[in-house]
Amino acid sequence: MDEYLLLMRLDLLTKEAQPSPEQMQVYMKQYQDWVGGIAAQNKFGGGTGLSTEGKVLKANNVMTDGPFAEIKESIAGFIIVKADSFEEAATMARACPILQGEGNSVEVRKVVKVDNTR
Repeated sequence: MDEYLLLMRLDLLTKEAQPSPEQMQVYMKQYQDWVGGIAAQNKFGGGTGLSTEGKVLKANNVMTDGPFAEIKESIAGFIIVKADSFEEAATMARACPILQGEGNSVEVRKVVKVDNTR
């Protein structure tokens, strides 16, 4: 069984795109139910939310504030799931409640293992 990273992208900055506190409670319950369903299958590998602050480092010692300078969409969080195939991981991602938001997305990436024993 391989591990897959599910990157959840949404607009964290535009005021109009932010849910009310009541909506946030509903969304968090949906999210927790979704993750709980994955964990109940023993396929949850971990994950967390991310802050809106950040630094982006680029070549030639260039550093900018925040990862959102050019786009509204940002990575809000991630989880790692265990799946037998890319399709199974994508099926889990399709149920992510974040996809109910306009313009939101979930990216599925296979985690590549690095052999550090050499």
